[in-house]
Amino acid sequence: MPMTRVFHVSEKEAYKRIDQYLANLLPLSRTAIQRLIKEDLVCVNKKKVKANYKTHPEDEVEVCIPGPSPVPLMPEPIPLDILYEDEQLLIVNKPSGLVVHPAPGHNSGTLVHALLYHCKDLKGIGGRERPGIVHRLDKDTSGVLVVAKSDQAHRHLSEQFKQHTVHRIYVALIQGVMKKNSGIIDLPIGRDTKDRKKISTRTIKPRHAITHFKVVKRYNDATLISLRPETGRTHQLRVHLSHLHHPVAGDKTYGGRGYAKLGRVKVGRLMLHALKLGFVHPQTEEYMEFESPIPGDMKEVIDIIN
Repeated sequence: MPMTRVFHVSEKEAYKRIDQYLANLLPLSRTAIQRLIKEDLVCVNKKKVKANYKTHPEDEVEVCIPGPSPVPLMPEPIPLDILYEDEQLLIVNKPSGLVVHPAPGHNSGTLVHALLYHCKDLKGIGGRERPGIVHRLDKDTSGVLVVAKSDQAHRHLSEQFKQHTVHRIYVALIQGVMKKNSGIIDLPIGRDTKDRKKISTRTIKPRHAITHFKVVKRYNDATLISLRPETGRTHQLRVHLSHLHHPVAGDKTYGGRGYAKLGRVKVGRLMLHALKLGFVHPQTEEYMEFESPIPGDMKEVIDIIN
């Protein structure tokens, strides 16, 4: 569905190019915003403008963001590691490297394409572009993920995630030796003001984010920790750990120059794994919990540095 946003320029935000101004407010790249301007979808004070228009105090900026163009989703016979399945839901152990749902640059080979092949009647549940998807894991994060197989299950599970009542435990191998045995990271995060593809504390619209952590084992150049997120913000665990100067090993986005190594050991993937997932079953109302052991490629790195 198309969405219209209206902004009023403050004195502090005035005298910037309109494309720059909007790039700081919307989760869109500057190039995408310039495309909207060329398509006459951006108006200032009810008038069309060009990308080099300079904002003024009290300008009213109206942006119409078109809905995503529907992409025909074709089932694909991609193997699934299924931990549990019934008529209402499916629990999958997602491997690192698998994208959860279609997005620009990933129009095939996703978990959704595999689910459509496995579940013949999944179409339409939760939306055309993300059928069955209740929550997601980053492409390079592995672990437990729940999929809804009915509208009732999708609504029920979505509400649990919204209310932060789902129990989630992750394990991560992080850079450096963490001194504290445990702690809470209470740090609001949002879209970075300079790089819209990244999440950071440097943001115009910070969102509440809390992560609990506990050290499992320390090594010479790394630490194995468990993580329990209270909230489920995009890239939350990765950003929080990077803020503590202990980024997840193998993190290209937030790990800095040494992201691919722990001492002399090369790291071939993001060392983050969704270990446990617990929730109330949408039909039986019983609490269920599922666990996926640390995958072999991650365990291999841990064994080497042990």
